[in-house]
Amino acid sequence: MSLSTTDDPPWEGLDGAERHAVCLTAARAGDRAALHVLVNELTPLVWHVVRGQGLNRPAAEDVVQTVWLALLRNLNRLTEPRALAAWLITTARREAVRVRSAEQTGASAAPAEVFDQMPSTDGQPEAEAVRDDRDRRLWSAFRRLPRRCQELLRLTVLAGRARYEAVAEAMGMPRGSIGPTRGRCLDSLRALLDAEGGSR
Repeated sequence: MSLSTTDDPPWEGLDGAERHAVCLTAARAGDRAALHVLVNELTPLVWHVVRGQGLNRPAAEDVVQTVWLALLRNLNRLTEPRALAAWLITTARREAVRVRSAEQTGASAAPAEVFDQMPSTDGQPEAEAVRDDRDRRLWSAFRRLPRRCQELLRLTVLAGRARYEAVAEAMGMPRGSIGPTRGRCLDSLRALLDAEGGSR
């Protein structure tokens, strides 16, 4: 028998790891609404991890599906529900690396995909050109950061969903070092942008 999915689901009012742990427990009991919450809230995290490994959009979509199928197969095997986000991050990274290695295409990451998901502003050509140049410089600088910095920045963009605890676990870093390390990575990114006059 599934848990109630009507007026007051047990995850209502919770957030982060606690919310996802309650949803996972409910999903194990057959609550489809709980599984829907997990997919909706954590797919962006999985997507960023996968894209960070350099897969193109179709391959990334396949990997994201594979990660969720893996979760369904292991739904009752996860020993620590609060570590769900970290499990997804690790699984997504491993699967993306496996697919990338199999393809051996040498395709570079396309972080500009982020901009495909933004609503169009239909600005004037001059404004569009300025924004395109700024974005090009930003992502060019981003790709020159050490890979670990790139991954940390990608993951902490979603820290409100995944929480630093999950990011720390996935990256094998102490939780208290995430913020300072992120700050240093951002400083490096700013320095790279300043060096080519692209921070304005």
